[in-house]
Amino acid sequence: MTVFITGATGFIGRHVCASLTRHNHAVVVMLRHPESQLDILRQQVDKLGGQGQRLEAISGDLDQPALGLNSPLPALDAIIHLGARFAWRLNTEAAQRTNVSGSLAVAELAHQQQCRLVFISGFMLENHAHLNRLGIDLTNPSRTDWPGVYRRAGGYEASKLEAAFRVREFAKQQSLDFVEVQPATVAGHSHTGDLDDSQPLYNLLDNLARGRMALVPGTKAHWLPLVAVDHLAEIIRLAATTGNAPQKLLALDEQTPNLQSMLAQAAAHMNKRAPRRYIPIPVLATLLRLPGLATLMNTYPEALHFIQSTRFDTTVTQDFLRQHQVAIPSMKKVITVSTQRYYQQYKGGQV
Repeated sequence: MTVFITGATGFIGRHVCASLTRHNHAVVVMLRHPESQLDILRQQVDKLGGQGQRLEAISGDLDQPALGLNSPLPALDAIIHLGARFAWRLNTEAAQRTNVSGSLAVAELAHQQQCRLVFISGFMLENHAHLNRLGIDLTNPSRTDWPGVYRRAGGYEASKLEAAFRVREFAKQQSLDFVEVQPATVAGHSHTGDLDDSQPLYNLLDNLARGRMALVPGTKAHWLPLVAVDHLAEIIRLAATTGNAPQKLLALDEQTPNLQSMLAQAAAHMNKRAPRRYIPIPVLATLLRLPGLATLMNTYPEALHFIQSTRFDTTVTQDFLRQHQVAIPSMKKVITVSTQRYYQQYKGGQV
């Protein structure tokens, strides 16, 4: 098959490219600067066990009309949309331009190509109580006061939520072959512990190592749902290349420990003392709005939305993975290898 990918140079994207090419699929990646980025990406994919030579690149940009595509594309079997603009305190205009308008442009390309669209959203779309608190009208999302959602959720989360609802509606109107993958927070590789330093789990480990975690956010019921990056890549590959993929795949490991247990496990590998006492999330969010404190603590109020007590039904995803004989890696092992890899860097003098 021939698969088109946005966001291929990101942490998840590299692993998806490795998974696809390892299974002999041809991959066309959209890059802003193919002349300088493609060779590096091919090398990264090779190191991850893929076949970098099976990657081809085309110049494009989510911020440009019609993705800025000036070269003809081959006939595509699927499009995987991973590309997004990420930052805490992200400007609303920039967030909407890249994450909403860019996503709709990718959906339009899938419509033109008459191919499957695999859209990567997020697990919080299945937390309906949270969506209601943000002011999203779940019965009729088009009636949602999106500026209000942006004020409450911040540019990144709000734009990802808006993009999901608008792309779903477009897919329905155009009768697209559409699969939505909803990842939890991305953990490291289940075997190597490879963990990108832009991932929230890395920030948690970093804060723990640097003594910034005196209290556990939330309660005993709170957790940070995780998914191993290589396992997520396999789910995305299957979503793009198998005929029986369900319309939604929640990529989330229900066996992720609660936050206090996860921090205790990580702290043991770092020879650090884990926090045991709790701070209510609303109190922490208020404190983090004090000038300079979020930067000092390397934690932003928007990030606290992903630490929660809600549990999720992953039956559909588990059944799908069982059909394709894909095992779910042990999340305790993933946390261990992710932490140990970080700890080795820490011992190397980075902290």
